[in-house]
Amino acid sequence: MKIQVLGSGCHTCEKLYEMTKKAVVEMGLKENVEYVTDISKIVEMGVMQSPVLAIDGKPVMIGFTPDIEKIKSLIKSK
Repeated sequence: MKIQVLGSGCHTCEKLYEMTKKAVVEMGLKENVEYVTDISKIVEMGVMQSPVLAIDGKPVMIGFTPDIEKIKSLIKSK
């Protein structure tokens, strides 16, 4: 499984990245979370907002949620 957070590098994007890394650790997964700040990669996914949580190259969440359980459920569903 490939887990990515795509964003501009702003505070909100960085927070989603940190929360996603924490969720992965809490779930006992070995996957690394990649933080992508290249705006062209976000546009390639057809998304015009950030941050984006993507799993296996597909956006599963657009925008930010402070709910780590929501992030975990999105990861589990893949």
